[in-house]
Amino acid sequence: MKIKLRPYQTGDTQAILDIINYNILNSTAIYDYNIRSYEQQKALLEDKIKKNFPVIVAEADGKVTGFGMYGEFRFREAYKYTVEHSVYVDNDFQGQGIGKLLLFELIQLAKKQNLHTMIAVIDAENQSSIDFHEKFGFKTVGIIKDSAYKFDRWLHSVFMQLILE
Repeated sequence: MKIKLRPYQTGDTQAILDIINYNILNSTAIYDYNIRSYEQQKALLEDKIKKNFPVIVAEADGKVTGFGMYGEFRFREAYKYTVEHSVYVDNDFQGQGIGKLLLFELIQLAKKQNLHTMIAVIDAENQSSIDFHEKFGFKTVGIIKDSAYKFDRWLHSVFMQLILE
């Protein structure tokens, strides 16, 4: 299977929405309770692009297999060199290196935009995502206990940081 990375196009919205909504309903990878509508997801993606943040798509044989993006970490001006990223891979394509390709590309794009820091916020139960980020040089810089409540339990948020050099 050959994976191609490319910029997001409006026609990718439904596939991205399917990946997001699967994760909302079945995982702690995203701390939302309610699935998103097509319009909500499209607006979120277009807002990233309007703000000059990338949204990239992984594709195999014409099918969206995953996506990645980054955006503001915080909304104060002094944070403008720090971004928080997201990488999601379709459940049917997990473990095939797609996430690695997406995160590597996001890091390269962030460097080209002269950003200084990338932040990952990961549920503490998601050890595979923590390990994945460590392979790229991300370091755990903090844990906020009981920061979210989903699936009838309290969840802890792990903050990981990569200084771009």
